[in-house]
Amino acid sequence: MPMSLAGRTVLVTGSTQGVGKSIALALARAGANLLVHGHLDNEAARSVVDEIRQLGRESDLIVADLMQPDLAGVEALFSRAIEKFPAIDTLVNNAGTFRDKPYLEMDLATYQQTMRLNVDAPYFLTQRFAQRWVTRKTQGRVLMVGSINGRLAEPTHTAYDTSKGAVETMIKSLCVSLAPLGIRVNGMAPGLVRTPLTNIIETDERFQRWMQLHTPNGDVPSSDACGGAAVFLLSDEAWHVHGQMLLVDGGMSAWQQPDMPDNFV
Repeated sequence: MPMSLAGRTVLVTGSTQGVGKSIALALARAGANLLVHGHLDNEAARSVVDEIRQLGRESDLIVADLMQPDLAGVEALFSRAIEKFPAIDTLVNNAGTFRDKPYLEMDLATYQQTMRLNVDAPYFLTQRFAQRWVTRKTQGRVLMVGSINGRLAEPTHTAYDTSKGAVETMIKSLCVSLAPLGIRVNGMAPGLVRTPLTNIIETDERFQRWMQLHTPNGDVPSSDACGGAAVFLLSDEAWHVHGQMLLVDGGMSAWQQPDMPDNFV
């Protein structure tokens, strides 16, 4: 029997493309209603909403910039979300940025932007929903989207790696705070998947060969590979799974890593 999310209402941040879009569509196919989020109101964003509605689910789009200082974007997203879909009971923190530089060239502005979107936004957006769920006695569910870079460091990705390491610890910390209140928190860490942000996979044959050789299952999949994992972690079947990070990387993190190609930045 397929896993079902029928009756659940989900906000997926950063869900107009890539991994977030794949997760949103997978959750909709499993029966959930979806609130799509992006930082731009454009045709691509609207098309995700249309795809979800064509599946027979309720859906709408919210535009909010989660990189704004002082949590202004977080507050805007939360207030608009509960106004549109008051019954939201599931949150997927997917929005993130990959603005990075080598460590010796890192500047404060770039570092803070990375932390603001990758760490601050999921931390405080989860807090806002958790406060609401506790008041309303809602059995909430939270999924954090991390990265294998939270475990496997790369010299040119210091801010990004640091932020994703923080997300992995955040999952455990929020679990012990929220599980006693009936809120389940887990995470998933994709390896490298094909998205609009990873065009090196399509354009660099040397890198494609490297990935195929050093991923045990030999595959660099589309972001759709993340959808099924998200459905499981948010489903009733995962009722006793709390505070865990599920690696969705074809076995890459189980393997001792050689150096990356010189042109992988």
